[in-house]
Amino acid sequence: MKLPAVFKVTLLTGLMLCMATIAGAQNYTIDWYSIDGGGGTSTNSQFSLSGTIGQPDAGHMSGGSFTLDSGFWGIVAAVQTPGGPLLRVVRTPTNTVVIAWPNPSTGFSLQENVAVSTLNWTGVTNAISVVGSENQIIVAPPVGNRFYRLFHP
Repeated sequence: MKLPAVFKVTLLTGLMLCMATIAGAQNYTIDWYSIDGGGGTSTNSQFSLSGTIGQPDAGHMSGGSFTLDSGFWGIVAAVQTPGGPLLRVVRTPTNTVVIAWPNPSTGFSLQENVAVSTLNWTGVTNAISVVGSENQIIVAPPVGNRFYRLFHP
């Protein structure tokens, strides 16, 4: 039996609309997972330690028009100067880091280095703000490690 051309076009158009509706109704899914650990900061009068554990899936993932970048921060840590003011490192909700120490801290200057074990400490050039009774600077998360200390010549 031969179908009229108009019927064929109508049937074909209907099938295409059904397929478009089915294709557009897909849900977003993440079809794999990992078990990640937590982290945190522990401090005392002389030392501060921050860390994150158990994230084996760090990296860049993308598909379609979506991208997810995950992974570890570089280390941002305070190196306490014996007998010096307490230096604090605090991560903010906006993914920046606040480095803070008491105000005034006469004779001390803030320095940074990419490794604790080297002598390449340089003066920090970020603008220092006084917030309450503290000096503070805000830094972006580093690509690598960054250590801060208060130096007294």
